Amino acid sequence: MDTHLTAAPRGAWRRLADRRPRLTDLTLGGGLTAFDMLTLLAREPAPGPAGVVLWGLQTVPLLWRRRWPRAVLCAMTAAFVAFEVADPVPGKIPGPFLLVFGVYAVARYTPVPAGLPWVVLSLLTAVTTDLLTGRTGPPQPGSLEPITATTFVVFYGAGWLVGYGRRRIVRQADRLGDLNLRLGAANGQLQDVNARLREANERLRAEREINARQAVVAERARIARDLHDVVAHHVSAIALQARATEEVVQDDPADGRRGVARIAATADTALVEMRRILGLLTAGEERDGDAGPAPEPSLRHLDRLFAAAEAAGCPVAATLDEALGELPPALQISAYRIVQEALTNVLKHAGPTDVRVALCQDGTTLTVAVENGPPADGHRPPPGSGRGLLGVRERVAAFGGTVRIGPRPHGGWQLSATLLLEAPA
Repeated sequence: MDTHLTAAPRGAWRRLADRRPRLTDLTLGGGLTAFDMLTLLAREPAPGPAGVVLWGLQTVPLLWRRRWPRAVLCAMTAAFVAFEVADPVPGKIPGPFLLVFGVYAVARYTPVPAGLPWVVLSLLTAVTTDLLTGRTGPPQPGSLEPITATTFVVFYGAGWLVGYGRRRIVRQADRLGDLNLRLGAANGQLQDVNARLREANERLRAEREINARQAVVAERARIARDLHDVVAHHVSAIALQARATEEVVQDDPADGRRGVARIAATADTALVEMRRILGLLTAGEERDGDAGPAPEPSLRHLDRLFAAAEAAGCPVAATLDEALGELPPALQISAYRIVQEALTNVLKHAGPTDVRVALCQDGTTLTVAVENGPPADGHRPPPGSGRGLLGVRERVAAFGGTVRIGPRPHGGWQLSATLLLEAPA
């Protein structure tokens, strides 16, 4: 309801503003013409109809002063000349008063190069006519009375200056309006840019959060894989050593004590590696009695795995290239974990049996091979989760390699993995 009440007056005012120039021209042209004609009719003696018409024709063209300002000035000048020549009203001196409105219209609505020559021509025509008809005397610089030609120059100049000044003011206002429009458009564009930037920042923030979550998931998977490798390997060795110690502790206490010592050493090794892995989650926190996490395992530490396997009753025959310690650390860690998982599977699923380990580097690849003999008699393998072999395949795939896992033709099991020295991008 309120919207309709306020919208109607606004529309009416807008329509009135659009019609205002036409109303102004009608008032100026028609009103001035009527006033001049009524003033002329009030003279004594009253002039004839021809004089009144010629007098009124001088202001009628003002009705079109905005659309055709130069034509209006020419028509007014022609009417002025006709009135001067016909002399229908003896003693009437029209002067330049009415022509000033035409000069103003030319200066207001016409560019200077196009309008000034017409104003000068009108001035010369009016002054010449006034001089030839004897209605004015020679120019008198010290006089502004209508009876002198100087009056024409002064009034024409004043009309031109007022119209030209008005034209400049309007043009500057239009320029300011255009500038405001461009600034408004630029402001709108800046707002659009800001909106797009905010949207891009939101997307980047969401992508960072997704990447951070993915990194956390990947890190957790890696830590879980390392924990599985460490715990499964050492716990399997401890279980196997415990069974062997249980069998000899009564018949040979000294050998039993050595078995218990091996169990304790294997457990200590498992704890050290677990502390190192868990230290990744608590980096920066103080740990009582611990100077820091142990160094990452490498192929230089394979003797630890072999010692743990041999302590559990699995003799290990190792064939290792001398340049293994020069491989990239990430590759060494993966190869170490592959050997560790293979030996863990031997301890879990085969028990005490012969094991052969070979690591060979041929310049572009690293080959890791682990083979074991048939399971020991009466060995009962525990159920497995399969995470170990899945971890092996993931580590090999990370280096663009291949892996083969399966039984040997003459009994036992084998694992052969080939890793590229440079991981694919």
